[in-house]
Amino acid sequence: MLALLQRGATLGLLALAMLWAAYCWHRAEPAWALYGTGFLLTAHAWLLACEFLWMAHVNKADAAPHATAVDSLAAWWGEVLSAPHVFCWLQPFRSQRWPDYLPPSTRGCRGVLLVHGFVCNRGLWNPWLKRLRAQRVPYAAINLEPVFGSIEDYCALIEQGVASLERATGMAPIVVAHSMGGLAVRHWWANNGERARVHHAITIGTPHHGTRLARFALSPNARQMRRDSRWLRRLQIRESTHLPNHAAHFTCYYSHCDNIVFPASSATLAGADNRHLPAVAHVRMCSRDEPFDELMRLLSRR
Repeated sequence: MLALLQRGATLGLLALAMLWAAYCWHRAEPAWALYGTGFLLTAHAWLLACEFLWMAHVNKADAAPHATAVDSLAAWWGEVLSAPHVFCWLQPFRSQRWPDYLPPSTRGCRGVLLVHGFVCNRGLWNPWLKRLRAQRVPYAAINLEPVFGSIEDYCALIEQGVASLERATGMAPIVVAHSMGGLAVRHWWANNGERARVHHAITIGTPHHGTRLARFALSPNARQMRRDSRWLRRLQIRESTHLPNHAAHFTCYYSHCDNIVFPASSATLAGADNRHLPAVAHVRMCSRDEPFDELMRLLSRR
């Protein structure tokens, strides 16, 4: 469903830009055609700039390493380039390019479950899936739907993904989750109550303690990601009851330039292996080599 929505939004934006350009050209106003088209095609850059300004203000009081102006500018530019590639190409048009890879020959090889975040789909992971397929690592990547439902709605989908990898490989998978996907995994794991079903979890930009950006959220899953939300408090209680000390099975990547999850330390967990990715924003964190390299290191261990 999300792919269809983003496909329509992408094509609609391109159509609007072309109509504006044609209208201005017909009126012999080429400058307005250029200005208007440029604004429409770069509007996301100005929205990202607003997020970065808010992020910088909030992070002043955070314990995470502080970003310099150069760090923030580099992260903003990287996100300006990454966002259209992900939201206007990979997710709307290429989400099924790399289907799940679970052949019988991977029996006895540890697999990987990839879980995306808010307003994303499995297309986010295409670069990872291509690399995993080239190395014949079994994997499954799920779509979290309904897109604007409750995080609790995703438990059955994660269970299906984990179970498919267990059947194919005979081993507990490693789970890699971006953003909200990490909270969905934690909720599933706490409800499941069996630590051994996941070998290790890697989260990338997950709002483990919520995010200030969700203050004005409307959808159920976004409201659950508010700072100190009742849903997050219940999750922490459930984890401490059913899976005490399981944070040691997490590697959490976070950034002082994360324009979606801030304050930056919200993406860390006490007792986990917390690793800082400097000068990189929320979506582009998935393009960094460090998380993928850590996954491959974990896969090499038995």
